[in-house]
Amino acid sequence: CTHYLFIVVVAVNSTLLTINAGDYIFYTDWAWTSFTVFSISQTLMLCVGATYYLTFTGVPGTATYYGLIMTVYTWVAKGAWFALGYPYDFIVTPIWLPSAMLLDLAYWATKKNKHSLILFGGVLVGMSLPLFNMVNLITVADPLETAFKYPRPTLPPYVTPIEPQVGKFYNSPVALGAGAGAVLAVTFTALGCKLNTW
Repeated sequence: CTHYLFIVVVAVNSTLLTINAGDYIFYTDWAWTSFTVFSISQTLMLCVGATYYLTFTGVPGTATYYGLIMTVYTWVAKGAWFALGYPYDFIVTPIWLPSAMLLDLAYWATKKNKHSLILFGGVLVGMSLPLFNMVNLITVADPLETAFKYPRPTLPPYVTPIEPQVGKFYNSPVALGAGAGAVLAVTFTALGCKLNTW
């Protein structure tokens, strides 16, 4: 029972910690830098929670289920943006499911080998998540114009977007997020496995 409660707690906290991860378009001045940082934060929460859940049950498919839990919680939370008057096509929900499926696939294809899950699964999640999230962002109608039209209400006045600045990560936020993610996600996945040995 404690284990299952822990899974729920991890899923809820994962969602809470990444709840603004799709809102980098609010940070207009440094949107792409924020995208890179948020990609890594999402990779952390997905890898740790999904790997814990997957290795705890030992059943391929549970990582995807965990990703679904995070997604549904986020849909509910993002409903708050919609209630505040933001347009529906501006509410970005991070895409975790395809990356979680790759984690399951790595575990299943290597016949439940934990070390392969850590190495292959971690790299696959780290590299894929920024890509899927960028595809998600592309579906948002004119994010820059919308960000100016709907400035984030929680930002202090001095951070309110005035003119978009080009950050040093601007050229390739997906490549930077995927490169950093591919390395860091291996450690994140190992942590998820380690949680089962407490």
